[in-house]
Amino acid sequence: MKTSRAALHATQILTGIAAIAAAKALMPRQEKRRLRGRVVLITGGSRGLGLALAHRFGRSGAKLILVSRNSDELTQARETLLTQNSVQHPDDILLLPADLTDEAQATTLVDYAVGYFGHIDILINNAGIIEVGPVEDQPISAYHRAMATNFFAALYTTRAALPHLLHRSPIYDGASIVNIASIGGKFAMPHMLPYVASKFALVGFSQGLHAELRHKGIRVTTVCPGLMRTGGEVHAHYTGQIKKEERWFTLAAKTPLIASSVTHAANKIYNAVTAGRAEITITPQAWLAARVVGLAPETTQLLASLVNEFILPAPAAEQLSPGFISEVSAQMQQG
Repeated sequence: MKTSRAALHATQILTGIAAIAAAKALMPRQEKRRLRGRVVLITGGSRGLGLALAHRFGRSGAKLILVSRNSDELTQARETLLTQNSVQHPDDILLLPADLTDEAQATTLVDYAVGYFGHIDILINNAGIIEVGPVEDQPISAYHRAMATNFFAALYTTRAALPHLLHRSPIYDGASIVNIASIGGKFAMPHMLPYVASKFALVGFSQGLHAELRHKGIRVTTVCPGLMRTGGEVHAHYTGQIKKEERWFTLAAKTPLIASSVTHAANKIYNAVTAGRAEITITPQAWLAARVVGLAPETTQLLASLVNEFILPAPAAEQLSPGFISEVSAQMQQG
């Protein structure tokens, strides 16, 4: 019985992948749009994938607006772009320090950017944070942080930029919104639930935007990368057995065969934007996971639970001695 069920799951997966590949091959090819002179706003643009995107779009001749909370990192990013000749003139880069979890700041920076360059053509919502640790050890504040940065910051910036993009789209056939989500927005990775919840929300928002804005001349591209070598593991928030959690996540994020380079990811995103793609995944593992989870959700969740049980660190509470737990319980009852 178990063998027949496994065979059925495998058949479903292979059939689905074959159907997807055939449909993709039959899709009409779209002519790539040129971006010279276009204005691209990139949130989280001072380092990692955001900076790699700035290099790629800058080399195409686009003008850049880079947004980050850290003004020193923004200054360093501009120097790097100019030194490496990704941007030819300092006036083609606008730096805007801002906390996009504040709706008022998101609105102000968009208005300032439009006033500086006259318009915005492409918005790339890339700002994000990572929360790592088992659900038992994740505080509610971790969910608030993840939703504020990974979802609401993109929502606030999109709402602020949308009137300008709608005004621009009849003039320039290529107004775009790019939402950097994650394979974690399609597949629930254990020990990353705040991140997963926020990325699921972003994927749904992005796909809905595409449905509502495509006929109005704005292309919305949802990007679902797998692990990338961005250096983001250094800035992640860890809970539980912190050293062990940091160890497994850092190892996965730095392994070339598992994680994509930011340069490769930026090239794929650039090509998707110029082609007007609705959605892309980055890395073969992410592509496969996105398809398998839709075709065999129970199997996918079983595999995730096995990884959680046998590979990932146990919650911090499970590492405490029974005597210590009993002592704490007794003190709570007395209090």
